[in-house]
Amino acid sequence: MKILFTQDALINAGAEKSHLEIISRFSAETEASLVYFYPRHDLRESYQRAGIRLFFLDIPESYHFPLAISRLVRLIRLEKPDLIVSCLWRADIITRIASLLTGVPLVGTLVNDSYSPISWTDKVGLKYRLVYWLDRLTSSIPVHWIANAKSIAKSHIKTLGIKEENISVVYRGRPVIGSGAKQSQWKYKSSNEETASSPRRIAVTPRSIRKFISYGRLLERKGFQDAIRAFSELVKSYPDCTLTILGEGPFRLDLEALIIKLGLENQVKLPGQLSDPTALLPTAHCFLFPSWYEGFSGSLIEAMMAGIPIIASDIPMNLEAIQDQESAFVFPVADPRALADQMLFAIQNPEKMFELGRKAREVAIQNFDIEVIAKQYERRLIEIFSLQKSV
Repeated sequence: MKILFTQDALINAGAEKSHLEIISRFSAETEASLVYFYPRHDLRESYQRAGIRLFFLDIPESYHFPLAISRLVRLIRLEKPDLIVSCLWRADIITRIASLLTGVPLVGTLVNDSYSPISWTDKVGLKYRLVYWLDRLTSSIPVHWIANAKSIAKSHIKTLGIKEENISVVYRGRPVIGSGAKQSQWKYKSSNEETASSPRRIAVTPRSIRKFISYGRLLERKGFQDAIRAFSELVKSYPDCTLTILGEGPFRLDLEALIIKLGLENQVKLPGQLSDPTALLPTAHCFLFPSWYEGFSGSLIEAMMAGIPIIASDIPMNLEAIQDQESAFVFPVADPRALADQMLFAIQNPEKMFELGRKAREVAIQNFDIEVIAKQYERRLIEIFSLQKSV
């Protein structure tokens, strides 16, 4: 089977990283290449190191749909893929029209809760209405859809009118790296109960929680402003705390202004984009995930894999990964006061937080191991292709 994946660009973000992780693990029987349209090449070397064949169509930044469609159509006719898989809005629209013109079956992907009620709070103007209607009017073109969460599938059934039977759910995965003892900054002490025939038991002395961390694109919908406001309440009682938010994006100036307004310049840092923000997880004590809406977040899964205690918003896709007071603490979305209360509890109850981190890692290893996820994804594409051949 020959598959052509399409996406907007090679930005170092969730969907782009997931494609890299998944495609690089496909079997030799599946020949997969990736097309990107716009000049953002952050992950190009990573894709190349993984042996993934890339096509860059060099479309000027923004839209330029007619040019992008014509170039993609030429590439499809040259490459003759059996199946196309598109991801992210601009690539979706371009690829749907190209699929229609070439007759090559298209599989759409649902990776973000783009049209839920809360998602419209940061979408102002006619542009977003046009985006929605263009998406809805062309949503009948894909022969099937793959969603990265059940809640994402349900949302698009309502908002785009996609039939439930045309959607499969394959969760986002991440690599299992190291052990809990290596992945966190908690103190570990070996017990004397270890034997050659039984697993080693570990007695744990949790560290005090003072260093909070979060990362993602600096967008309003990521809720980092809620984390900063919550932190401003926390430091009134615990002035030695710090908050580090990694990433870049158009909301940076707003976040910087808020930090200055609240007098947090010495305690809240925005270091910018790192190629691998997970490398800093072991240096922190608690991971904050305050998003207003998401897909099934790779960042959240990375934090779970690291075994770091997590406090996250209670949006439905988060609750498909974590369970409140079992593997993380959750708070009502867009509620800084509630988030501050959870952060205060974390500081005052480090043993409980450590147990949540340990449980989160167990859940992530069991459910979101990228080796398993990639096989599920490839198997589903093979099934879709086989079904299309039989039609």
